[in-house]
Amino acid sequence: MMEIIPAIDLINGTAVRLIEGDFNRQTIYSENPLSVALSFQDAGLRRLHIVDLEGARNGAPKQLKLLHTLCRETDLNIDFGGGVRERIDVEKILEAGAQKVSIGSIALSDPKTVMDWIAEFGYETFFVGADVRDGHIATHAWLRKSKVSLTGFIDYWNKLGVADFFCTDISRDGTLKGPATELYRDILADYPNINLVASGGVSGVEDLENLSETGVTGVIIGKAFYEGKLDFNHLKPWIYAG
Repeated sequence: MMEIIPAIDLINGTAVRLIEGDFNRQTIYSENPLSVALSFQDAGLRRLHIVDLEGARNGAPKQLKLLHTLCRETDLNIDFGGGVRERIDVEKILEAGAQKVSIGSIALSDPKTVMDWIAEFGYETFFVGADVRDGHIATHAWLRKSKVSLTGFIDYWNKLGVADFFCTDISRDGTLKGPATELYRDILADYPNINLVASGGVSGVEDLENLSETGVTGVIIGKAFYEGKLDFNHLKPWIYAG
């Protein structure tokens, strides 16, 4: 079954959404991310994906105090990422109460360090972001496009034992244009043993139905919730999955 994973993207302590990862095209949806998180919990959702956009852009987490509050005041299983570059970042995120640490840029730029973290904290601690623009991995809050292909990135980490990935087609993120269904289908055809979470573009129930047929284990949803495109009452086939 496919798990529904709501997302909260943070800038200056507010819940925002960007369009295609562009910091100049952002909308503030709430100045109280805790109330947003509680609304997801009250709807029966059990997991929350948090992205510290300031941290991702600046190379160090900036929203750890807010993360601590969200972990303390909700029962949600939280994964948190954005700017994770040092071991101390991982330690602080886990100490704040997050269940998983989302990583992306560091997995590309310094895989040896990530393997050291995995050896210390365990594979299950990390959620590896394979975020793609024009077929290549993008890093640093999606501001830089690398020369590494999406399949090359997944292949590298999968061979090292990593199984938990999330993948965002950046061209669809925050657009409500529909998810990259064929992309996820192709990834899972090549790597059927991974747990792949889709992200970006979801605009309604039909998108969820199409994604569930690809074999993804979950889907991260942000703007569709904030814009009222998805009603919690429509999520019952998936809301207790996972």
